[in-house]
Amino acid sequence: MVPTMVLVADDSRDARRKEALHGLAGAVADRGEVPVVPVFGSSSEVNDTVRTIEGPIAVVPAFVAGGDLASAEMFAGLDLNGRVDACSTTPLGAVPSIVADLANRLLDSGWRKGDGVVLAADGGNDQGERQVVADVVRMLSRRLGSPVQIGYLNGWAPTVADAVDRLCRNRQARVSVAAWRLLEGADDGRLRSLGAASVTSPLWPSELVVDTLLAQHRAAKARLAA
Repeated sequence: MVPTMVLVADDSRDARRKEALHGLAGAVADRGEVPVVPVFGSSSEVNDTVRTIEGPIAVVPAFVAGGDLASAEMFAGLDLNGRVDACSTTPLGAVPSIVADLANRLLDSGWRKGDGVVLAADGGNDQGERQVVADVVRMLSRRLGSPVQIGYLNGWAPTVADAVDRLCRNRQARVSVAAWRLLEGADDGRLRSLGAASVTSPLWPSELVVDTLLAQHRAAKARLAA
């Protein structure tokens, strides 16, 4: 039996984000590979709904590690009640194809060799997520052949504003922001207000995101079958 993919994230911040989450869930379901149940909300709402879904289930986060503080806090409170017919995967991380897509988005936004780059993440409370963001910075820098600074919107230092200002003080003519975020949301306005020459669009929509979520599901399916 194919486990149901239960896509989870916090959707409480704004209507655009909620719409994007449901669009992502629909795109995964349209592939026809697995049944998909979107469960978006607070930790208590997600837990209550997940308990009602018959197994087997694979709970898959619809956010990137270090890129969505509210969803990370929700996911940390997920309780599968010792269900042997359920498992969860980790949030999307430093996947080479996704980092390559982020580099292409930088180029499309106007970044050129010699411009400064700041990877803008959300932050969080988990050291594992911080390591994922560091891995993304390293991979993006290697792909661009250019240094990449890191900045956070919430939770950690340095802030995105600090990172942009530092590059500007170092006489960087132009600074571009690579947004390490899966979905459109209210923070996009904050990023655009920092005075950077360009800001990349969120990683979704991209078929690569759907591919990676389905790969996460296949790995969870194998664990459940073991």
